[in-house]
Amino acid sequence: MNTVLIVDDEPNYLIVLSELLSEEGFGVFTAGNGEEALKILGETDIDLIITDMRMPGLDGLGLLKAAKALNPDLPVIMVTAFGEVEMAVAAMKAGAFNYLTKPFNNDELVLNTNKALEHYAILRENMRLREEMRSRTSFSSMVGKNQKMQAIFNLIEKVAPTSTSVLITGESGTGKELVARAIHCNSPREKAPFISLNCAGLPENLLESELFGHEKGAFTGAIALRKGRFELADTGSLFLDEVGEMPMPLQAKLLRVLQERTFERVGGSQTLRVDVRIIAATNRDLKDEVDKGHFREDLYYRLNVLHIHLPPLRERTDDIPMLVAHFVNKYAVQLNKPKLEIATETVRFLMTLPWEGNIRELENTIERAAILCSRNLIRPEDVQPESMAAKKPLQWMNGFDLNMIPEHTPLPDVLDGIEKKMVLSALDKADYVQTKAADALGITKSLLQYKMKKHSIVKR
Repeated sequence: MNTVLIVDDEPNYLIVLSELLSEEGFGVFTAGNGEEALKILGETDIDLIITDMRMPGLDGLGLLKAAKALNPDLPVIMVTAFGEVEMAVAAMKAGAFNYLTKPFNNDELVLNTNKALEHYAILRENMRLREEMRSRTSFSSMVGKNQKMQAIFNLIEKVAPTSTSVLITGESGTGKELVARAIHCNSPREKAPFISLNCAGLPENLLESELFGHEKGAFTGAIALRKGRFELADTGSLFLDEVGEMPMPLQAKLLRVLQERTFERVGGSQTLRVDVRIIAATNRDLKDEVDKGHFREDLYYRLNVLHIHLPPLRERTDDIPMLVAHFVNKYAVQLNKPKLEIATETVRFLMTLPWEGNIRELENTIERAAILCSRNLIRPEDVQPESMAAKKPLQWMNGFDLNMIPEHTPLPDVLDGIEKKMVLSALDKADYVQTKAADALGITKSLLQYKMKKHSIVKR
């Protein structure tokens, strides 16, 4: 709903215009002077100001200039008395959208109101598109030749043109929001807003307000009307990250919106209708949460019309070289290091790590290494993943004799040799039961299988 602020020092005039525009479907706010209008502007999302030119205190021209200082794109229609042409011209030079001369008819006011709101909508859309284009640069990190990722890319292409709800699952850091944005930007809704909300860590009342908005006075601290994410995402897409963390009472309200496409703001009675595509994401097993009674089964099936599961990085290690190359190029630009490179042995080392934080941890590791490396070359010693830094150092390493290693032996050969012996030893002790061997080594079964393949260790 578009909101209009009417400013005039004549109460009867405010009443007449307020009733007229309310009947046309606008949300109307009124102010008796310029100072009061500025207070409302600071507290409420206003889409248009209609103000009288002559008022005591801060007049219409002063209000226009103050409003433009707050929001240069906000349209303002000036109302002048007959014969005040010079003041009208001054207002247009100061940025007024248009002016009306008293007396004017209702149709003229409604027509100018709609034109001003359409103009404002175009300006906001252009701004959103510029932001969208900037955000699209992050899609280049969705690289991958891995078979699982290729299947996901194909799935995105098929589901994007529809309005189907999508549930994206995967561990933290696997790129769930990137997939959500890719779906939105390849859909017919691409020119409409993409609005995201993280459902984790917010108390229930605040999360409800974030989703549905609130009316002025709905609760302590609600000093003005605020539009929620559903309202902001109208005709576009709403990305609900960590939807598995949503409290049960809110799950019921979310289900209603998905079924009926209507809702009320917190503290409001007016039913609002929206057209929003829902893309949800979680790192939890929602089916398991349903079985435990922590997540509504009916909501689960509403969200899970199409399911996309993102594999952890340890299950797509063949993509690590491509991801590393992308992040090196990215931070070469950001850090103004055009000659930044990464050594081959560093890439090989990165491929042996478990990456508990997935792609996000890999990117952070490359960024840190790009800052700390010498001579624009990232070497293995420059790499310190967060998951490795969090582990306690091995005490027995203090007594390790480096003289046992032949002089000039390359570090990768030493690491590979130790790794192979440890893998063989663990497999032998576990009678080649891979799950047991992986547990003993402190790695996943999939990573163990990768290392077996790497060192040509054949299954028994």
